Amino acid sequence: MTQFYSEHSKVWLSVDCIIFGFDEGKLKILIGRRKMDPGRGEWSLYGGFVANDESLDEAAARTLYELTGLRNLFMRQVGAFGNVDRDPGERVVSIAYYALINVKDYDDEHRKAHGVEWMDVNEIPKLYSDHNAMVKQAIKLMRQKLHTEPVGFRLLPTLFTFSQLQKLYEAVNGEELDKRNFRKRVKEMDFIEKTELIDKTGSKRGAYLYRFNYRAYKEDPSFKL
Repeated sequence: MTQFYSEHSKVWLSVDCIIFGFDEGKLKILIGRRKMDPGRGEWSLYGGFVANDESLDEAAARTLYELTGLRNLFMRQVGAFGNVDRDPGERVVSIAYYALINVKDYDDEHRKAHGVEWMDVNEIPKLYSDHNAMVKQAIKLMRQKLHTEPVGFRLLPTLFTFSQLQKLYEAVNGEELDKRNFRKRVKEMDFIEKTELIDKTGSKRGAYLYRFNYRAYKEDPSFKL
């Protein structure tokens, strides 16, 4: 390292990850009890400091892998959080990211080993520092993306019912949707395919299964991946 900028004060740089999952019709996030001072024992997001040889995205991807054991997750930057007094330990600026995973893809033993748990976004307790503000901003951004990107499919299984899709949109938006209007909207989305497969776990009649068509999505100029 050079001796440049030695006259300036140093600031610690970290990343914090808001990991969303969809389970039992509810939008959830992963949180756990903080295992270090300051704030030991408080509810917290999962994060870490950025290494000297890492970019911000690399640090976030590493942090997500350490927690979930999953790679190539859908990840978007939420923003920078840098209030002077946000961390009582040192002057720390944190870059928040949100990620989307299918809860079924996350090994439960891995989750238990890290001491984290899924919690309904509507029942989040007071979190360490400004983590509640990070979650609020992440939900706001995800709601905006839901209208321009099919981000919700990262939260669903490969095959899903219309009811599951509607419940996902309702969970993210935080409001009930008119079934008829939503069905009309789905029909207009070329990247959502109705298959001939039927899920009969809910009733004898069953419900048609849908899937996401990546090729149709990438070829649609009105959407961006």
